[in-house]
Amino acid sequence: MSSALIPVFEEQYREIRPRAPMPPIDIRFRRFTSLNTTIRLREGRLHVRLSDILENAPESVHHAIAHILLAKLYKKPIAPAHADRYRRHVRSEAVSRQAEHVRQTRGRKRISTTLGHHYDLDEVFESLNTRFFHGLLGRPTLTWSAHAARRMLGHYDAAHNTIVVSRVFDRPDTPRCAIEYLLYHEMLHLKHPVRVKAGRRCVHSREFQAEERLFPELEEAKAYLKLI
Repeated sequence: MSSALIPVFEEQYREIRPRAPMPPIDIRFRRFTSLNTTIRLREGRLHVRLSDILENAPESVHHAIAHILLAKLYKKPIAPAHADRYRRHVRSEAVSRQAEHVRQTRGRKRISTTLGHHYDLDEVFESLNTRFFHGLLGRPTLTWSAHAARRMLGHYDAAHNTIVVSRVFDRPDTPRCAIEYLLYHEMLHLKHPVRVKAGRRCVHSREFQAEERLFPELEEAKAYLKLI
């Protein structure tokens, strides 16, 4: 239990709910695989769970975390200054690097298979690598998702060097250009890693976007993805 943060949360609670009685607060740091922060009200007690990555953050950041969590819990407006302070901290190069290391060492990536019922991700990757990257792009782990996800159609996990494509596309009526575009987009993330500049993450740089526009069936592929 982290008793040192209780006064911080009590101060922010009093600012957000000046007339409400102060509930008991239980705060604990956990070895999460990401920068998780949660708060729950159970039987009149506030239960706060924070990633241990945030344990040594500056006091001002702890105040920001307390404010944001309490504001969300009680449906109050989040002060822009607190939101900006927290965002700058977690996007800083040092914290981003630590969070990536934690994901890599603590997290486990569920790997399914590259060979689907209708498409083989290995074959599609090698074809794209030859056509667009002169065969020089290092091969990551490739896998179909465990479920036919429709919200996350594809993503590149840098911590585990893995490209995941939603199984929703592994069917006979999916045009090949859609699979190729999804994989090509994620391969560009391999070539153009996320950069942090002035506290901001740049996911799709100008170079990334310029190369993405080189995909010959871009509009056709994007039109199909909108139907999913």
